[in-house]
Amino acid sequence: MFLHLLQADTVQALAEELASAAAPAAQAPVQPTQMNESLFSMFTMGGPLMWVLLALSILAIYIIGRKWWTIDHASKIDPNFMNDIRDYMNDGKTKSAITLCRKFDNPVARMVETGIHRMGRPMADIQSAIENIGNVEVARLEKGLPILATIAGGAPMIGFLGTVMGMVQAFFNMSKAGNNIDITLLSDGIYTAMLTTVGGLIVGIIAYFGYNWLTSKVSNLVYKMESSTLEFIDIVLNEPGEE
Repeated sequence: MFLHLLQADTVQALAEELASAAAPAAQAPVQPTQMNESLFSMFTMGGPLMWVLLALSILAIYIIGRKWWTIDHASKIDPNFMNDIRDYMNDGKTKSAITLCRKFDNPVARMVETGIHRMGRPMADIQSAIENIGNVEVARLEKGLPILATIAGGAPMIGFLGTVMGMVQAFFNMSKAGNNIDITLLSDGIYTAMLTTVGGLIVGIIAYFGYNWLTSKVSNLVYKMESSTLEFIDIVLNEPGEE
């Protein structure tokens, strides 16, 4: 009988231990929701300027993604393109050369096509026409980058504005409290000051690095365009041909 009671007590103790161990596990799935609510509450504590920074961050990411796709697509140039153009021009097949240019949707092909259409005119006219098309293509590639540069410089300034507004709010609360100053009176202003600073710096850093990265890709593409232009001018000067 004594052993039976001892076994019953042991089983009950084990059951209690298992129940206590299972309680935290049952509460674990709630942690992501609590974390999301905490992040959102911190975001709202930053004040209305946080929504401005959020809109700027979305715009910056959109510009970076779209311009990357545009520049990457324009940079895909067939390595044998200029060699094929040279062969067609040597054989006097200008129409075949134009058809080849129209197969590729990139700035180099459009510049070469413009030069072919100007064949027979003075070299200065051919160069001028190619340069004009090149300027239009570069302007198209750089479209949107000034906005990205503005975000890179403006987002930290908006964050700094939020910092000043938060400190003004904190000191205003202190002045209204008189001698009954409590740290909780300063919390709202301090949250606004710190969160807007962090938000402005994050958005500014993303836009700054994105702008410089895209600018470098445009510079590389411009170099390819200039090299192809010189190669085409060499074809016109040394190996002209007409159909």
